[in-house]
Amino acid sequence: MSDDLENFMMTQPPTADRPLNGMTVLVVEDSRFASEAIRLLCLRSGARIRRADNLAAAHRHLRVYRPTVVIIDMGLPDGFGADLIEELSGDAIRVPVILGMSGDAGTCDAALEAGADGFLEKPVESLAEFQQAILQVLPQQEGPVIPRSLPNEVVAPDALALQDDLSHLAQIMREGDESVTQDYIAQFLGGLALSAHDQPLAAAAKRLAASRLAGRSTGAEMAHVTHLIDDRLKERRHL
Repeated sequence: MSDDLENFMMTQPPTADRPLNGMTVLVVEDSRFASEAIRLLCLRSGARIRRADNLAAAHRHLRVYRPTVVIIDMGLPDGFGADLIEELSGDAIRVPVILGMSGDAGTCDAALEAGADGFLEKPVESLAEFQQAILQVLPQQEGPVIPRSLPNEVVAPDALALQDDLSHLAQIMREGDESVTQDYIAQFLGGLALSAHDQPLAAAAKRLAASRLAGRSTGAEMAHVTHLIDDRLKERRHL
């Protein structure tokens, strides 16, 4: 689809096939791979998308325009997604739909308590679940919810986005192993592993997080994570 045709379609009224026509979605997410999945889901649904990879960038976006939907990852490099959810939910002119998002289902309660209208659990790849999460909490004045059959489509993000995320992690690990960095690595890796359906990476992220929580030495866990990331980057270089 050409850019001109895509822009035209997104300015049309909602339809059964494109129920988010006319809406703008801001996704606040540090993972390019997870953001790419949301981009594809928005494209299939008729919505425009903007991305902020941290809280500071999200605030810059929100000073310029008012999105219909804000999807906020619960763990970000410069703070907690719940803080932004609480801030937005308390605004005098509230964003119509605020959703929390994480690979850790245990953060759902924190998102809802902060004021989120709903929660997306990673991996976010089902078109039907994505559309329903927005439409079921969308205020009536923001647009009609059109009766329709639910789509069966599942999106698959570009592997280059996954490679970018793995390279990002490798760089962070080279730059230091402070406790805050390790907590972020465990959180980021866990969400990425779920989105990529990579069980060994998910298990490694859980072990690192468990060791951090218990106050144990994390040398072995960090070495294992480094090994897994290096292996996956080497595999992709040879594809």
